Amino acid sequence: MANVAAQAGQDALERLGIGPVNSGACWGEWIADPSGGELVSLNPSDGSPIATVRMASAEDYETVMERAVAAFREWRMLPAPKRGAIVREIGDELRRSKDDLGTLVSMEMGKILAEGKGEVQEMIDIADFAVGLSRQLYGLTMHSERPAHRMYEQWHPLGVAGVISAFNFPVAVWSWNAFIAAVCGDCVLWKPSSETPLTAIAVQNICNRVLERHGWKGVFSLIVGRGSAVGERLLADRRAPLISATGSCAMGYKVAELVGRRLGRTLLELGGNNGVIVTNDANLDLALRAILFGAVGTAGQRCTTIRRLFLQRGIAAAMIERLVAAYRQVRIGNALDERTLMGPLVNRAAVDDMMKGLETIRGQGGEILFGGRALDREGGCYVEPTLVRSRSDMPVVKEEIFAPILHIMEFDELEQAIDWHNDVPQGLSSAMFTTSLLAAETFLSARGSDCGIANINIGTSGAEIGGAFGGEKETGGGREAGSDSWKAYMRRQTVTINWSNELPLAQGIEFAL
Repeated sequence: MANVAAQAGQDALERLGIGPVNSGACWGEWIADPSGGELVSLNPSDGSPIATVRMASAEDYETVMERAVAAFREWRMLPAPKRGAIVREIGDELRRSKDDLGTLVSMEMGKILAEGKGEVQEMIDIADFAVGLSRQLYGLTMHSERPAHRMYEQWHPLGVAGVISAFNFPVAVWSWNAFIAAVCGDCVLWKPSSETPLTAIAVQNICNRVLERHGWKGVFSLIVGRGSAVGERLLADRRAPLISATGSCAMGYKVAELVGRRLGRTLLELGGNNGVIVTNDANLDLALRAILFGAVGTAGQRCTTIRRLFLQRGIAAAMIERLVAAYRQVRIGNALDERTLMGPLVNRAAVDDMMKGLETIRGQGGEILFGGRALDREGGCYVEPTLVRSRSDMPVVKEEIFAPILHIMEFDELEQAIDWHNDVPQGLSSAMFTTSLLAAETFLSARGSDCGIANINIGTSGAEIGGAFGGEKETGGGREAGSDSWKAYMRRQTVTINWSNELPLAQGIEFAL
């Protein structure tokens, strides 16, 4: 099976235009020999090298940014529905490349094949959404207090949007930003995670093919490089009025500080320490399936992963027993093996971080109910998904350990569970399993969940693109994808037109010589 998976991965690389050595700088044309050093992308399923990327230098960054700025001056004048038609064609190309790109996502990041292909489907879905949005960039009209005056607001393209993406969703989160920004009239400069540069190069190749058919270059650009060479330069660059960044809370503080120094805009999607409450009257079969996927999917490396589980005391013992039995059945292995339910962590450092986190949990009184071991298997970065009996007052419960660790806590009253749920710095996604209307509405009320996403009888992960995605508190406050998230990529302009020969002033002010 390993040989079959490896051959499938190599075939996908070839069809996606990934060679043994690849340029990491593109403005519609690839810079032939970037001078920022080399980066080797590794397969976390077996530790083998996939391909090499020549990283961009500061000089390469300048070339790419200049071309993006030049492209923006023209792109902003193309009517939004025509911009949408180009995004539609990119979505069609993604449909044709879904299996190959999904395979590469699994190979380079480590999520299982179903999730890798699902991530590409998310790109296709947001492309469809953006096409419709290109005819719906609405502004409001307002009645003026002055006679023969008309007031309205309109939205204009913002400029070059910088997108810094994380390894766990190496292509989907870029598309949430890029396709919406593109129909809004912006150009996009992408700095992907150094853990997953090949998926970004493959996507850039797909975009290049479509844009070249229409005579465009620089609408979507790519820069792979060290933070000191290109990352901090992008954050400080006034030519990028918006920086959308996905990553840890610590990274978000740095992004906010550097962009804030120039009073630029940020759209931050940061850490999640997501909780689920299960009440005594809940459908436990439904809850079990959702918790298993939410806690184990992507090997616990989703920003929406379930990390804290609050069980009402009446069902706690039965639910824990079911969870342990389910965890025993999770098939761990190569991400490209279709039988696998949980692939590897992204790298060896992530394994070490998980083991250190478990040591901290034990030191604070946590009890390991299942799992907790690193696995020596095929040279990959494998771990056991882990269940922990914890207490809400353990400091480590307030931290996000980016691994498949699920803290389990028992509660008596709903108010107590909601207090514990909200008593963390992060505020991304949340859920409750209950058949009580009163409990559900309490959780969704102003005194309930303080997260950007709140669900009833579904888990915390697997958000659809139609709703705005993002969270509160240290999660950053940003919103991407659906609803009115498009407004982050545009600038609002309030317009007043006087269609008379008089000049009345607002607020009844008289000013006459």
